[in-house]
Amino acid sequence: MSGAPVELVWGLLTESLAAWRVADSIERTGDSAIAIGGDKNIRIEPAPRDSTFRWMVTIDGRTRPALSILAVLRQVRVALDPDFAANKIRVAIAPLVPP
Repeated sequence: MSGAPVELVWGLLTESLAAWRVADSIERTGDSAIAIGGDKNIRIEPAPRDSTFRWMVTIDGRTRPALSILAVLRQVRVALDPDFAANKIRVAIAPLVPP
């Protein structure tokens, strides 16, 4: 697996849960995964080396891949905060002011 080490992702998730004011528990497991407990059962682990994805996020038994740490954060936030509006951003080349 390339990318951020699990301990850095764990730190980022810990700080993110605090910033989002979500009172769920977070712990590192012995098999290089991160478990978040509470109303939802969330597990984040590095994807297999031969995968095009970097992370696998399992929420209540359903596993979805994530290309980046940003995608992991988005999946966790949507799962823990039902009022969170997950907006997608599109970036395009265009003039700042239409002619």
